[in-house]
Amino acid sequence: MDKMSDFERKAEILKAISHPIRLCIVKGLIEEEGKNVTNIQNCLGAPQSIISQHLSKLKAAGIVKGERSGVEIKYYVINDYVKEIIRIMF
Repeated sequence: MDKMSDFERKAEILKAISHPIRLCIVKGLIEEEGKNVTNIQNCLGAPQSIISQHLSKLKAAGIVKGERSGVEIKYYVINDYVKEIIRIMF
């Protein structure tokens, strides 16, 4: 793998978690996996549509995934690099 693409990939991850709401979502999901949008919304106090938009960006960046559980979708952080970043930051 080319060195520059490694830097670019890591920069994209950092960009994805650089927004305060996304950073809060990721930290919260690391602390308590399997939250749904409503749980995240209650924690952040942001509208559900905003939470969903941020979750979409995190999913697109390969940081979180959603698993259907009945009628709800529970979210999990799947990127170990991001887990390490959050552990160091907090």
